[in-house]
Amino acid sequence: MKQVILITGASSGFGALSARAFAHAGHTVYASMRDTTGRNAPQVTSTLDYAKEHHVDLITIELDVLSQDSADAAVAQIIAEQGHLDVVVHNAGHMVYGPTEAFLPEQFSQIYDINVLGTQRVNRAALPLLRKQKNGLLLWVGSSSTRGGTPPYLAPYFAAKAAMDAIAVSYAAELARWGIESSIIVPGAFTKGTNHFLHSGKPADTHREIEYTENGPTAGLGDESLKGLAACEPEDADVAAVASAMVDIVNTPYGKRPFRVHVDPSDDGAEVVNAVADRIRKEFLQRIGLGDLLKPRH
Repeated sequence: MKQVILITGASSGFGALSARAFAHAGHTVYASMRDTTGRNAPQVTSTLDYAKEHHVDLITIELDVLSQDSADAAVAQIIAEQGHLDVVVHNAGHMVYGPTEAFLPEQFSQIYDINVLGTQRVNRAALPLLRKQKNGLLLWVGSSSTRGGTPPYLAPYFAAKAAMDAIAVSYAAELARWGIESSIIVPGAFTKGTNHFLHSGKPADTHREIEYTENGPTAGLGDESLKGLAACEPEDADVAAVASAMVDIVNTPYGKRPFRVHVDPSDDGAEVVNAVADRIRKEFLQRIGLGDLLKPRH
């Protein structure tokens, strides 16, 4: 069934890939991004040209997850144009790379704002409609780093993704009786095919960064870590597999969508740990008489 889908952070990476994949699957896709008339204007043009060339229903829309007004306006525009919204894909995020001590507390706050508070702003804009419809799907783009292997120099990003995962799990239970489903897609550390590492933020305290990266016993650790991650990644690892898995989730019939799906060619162990955590969650909700929260209420 054709769905109306809103994707945050769709200017590049998983967002851009999944937007096109959803559109090719026959859905109406709103690929949202900030600064559509400025920095991301070339991405808007590219997306619209792609939609025209491939005859797919792919639309760009302004949405800055750092602004509640922007999130509200984007959802209002979709409702005005489509009359409903079926899927919200929480994809917007930003990665940073460097020694943890060298990041200012304000940088931690900025990363948390983008990766975590941004999802809350979009939810507050979209959920009133989804609850009124008594139907919908929240699809969260998580990270295997929240429970799998945790290489160094990614602490602010890991912390934010772990927080987002915790919020996604809580929302899943709170929205089930409203008929709203939740799924979490868990990509591994793809070092090729996206610009995550290339465009990652750096510590603001360059003096302390140098103490770690050039002068102390951890000199070269960052390069060692990236090299090790790349070595774990199979040659045939393809980031498009993440977008394909997201399409499969959306195309699964209502009420049967998986709670969590891993796409991790490097196999960092997150799937094993998440399986235990999700089983305990299921068993505990059943123990306290809330087992119905594990599936959306029709």
